[in-house]
Amino acid sequence: MTTIVPRRPLGDSGIEVSALALGSWHTYDRMDFEDAVQLVGTAIERGINLFDVGVYGFPGQLPPAITDVLFSAIIRATGARRDQYLLSEKIWTDAYDGGFRAQLERALFRVGHDRADVAVLGDIHRDDLTMRDIAAAMQELVEADLVRSWAVNNWSAGNIAELRRIATEEGWTGPAFAQLKYSVSRRSIPDGEPFARLFADGFLFQASDSLEGGYLSGNANPAREVGRDPGEVRARIIESLPDYVATAERLGTSPAQLAIAFTLTHPANVTTLFGSTRLSQLEDNIAAIDLVERVGAAALREAVDPFWADKGVVDPEGP
Repeated sequence: MTTIVPRRPLGDSGIEVSALALGSWHTYDRMDFEDAVQLVGTAIERGINLFDVGVYGFPGQLPPAITDVLFSAIIRATGARRDQYLLSEKIWTDAYDGGFRAQLERALFRVGHDRADVAVLGDIHRDDLTMRDIAAAMQELVEADLVRSWAVNNWSAGNIAELRRIATEEGWTGPAFAQLKYSVSRRSIPDGEPFARLFADGFLFQASDSLEGGYLSGNANPAREVGRDPGEVRARIIESLPDYVATAERLGTSPAQLAIAFTLTHPANVTTLFGSTRLSQLEDNIAAIDLVERVGAAALREAVDPFWADKGVVDPEGP
């Protein structure tokens, strides 16, 4: 029986997102074009409707970053209708210029769309922006019909709570979710008390970096560039890989599938983002849905508990 990825409501946005999402950092520029078209087309056939892109470079960069531009050609080549998929686009706080409109319009031009279904606001690195500035700038995009909903990436629970408070006070659209690092190894923030209070109030998160750049697929030497290492726990993750792989084997699954399945056990996780570049990886990740059903959420979480590498290391409040 072919597994179809289920969909979940994105808060009160009126949008339903698939429990698994495809894309993010350099996904589409790590494949041959024909393979990418097959992979994205298969993802849509299997129920995945959320695709993440972003401008991951700067004007004049050599070689140019074109993963988002490639996606525009890939999605056209699949023949998918616009109502068959959702576009999640990145916005960067570092480029705030009194607003985010010019930045988003450039990103949409590159990807060949006139609106994003979701805009994810990247990590905040500057201290000259207030939460009210940001909330107002995002509301401008909503009112201009450039985005339907928006989210934040790796923000603290306190800042998110303040954004939500301002949005409620002003009658604006607030952030629908937070994109957070979440894996069998990095759990301290989404599983911590500060975010638990937000989740209890209906807030959601999107799990990202769930394979730790490839390490949690059982590969101790991934060829791709791997993201930053909050808490500097990657050495502990690599050290525990043999035991982690053995745990996956005991459960009758692959290390990657176990990693994806774990993220699906959190009740506030609305969708898990991954960057598959091979059809076999996509199929393995989709099968994680069946693994949760077969083993059970509680048993899965218990099985991987020894591999929680950032426990007591990373502040659960978030960056």
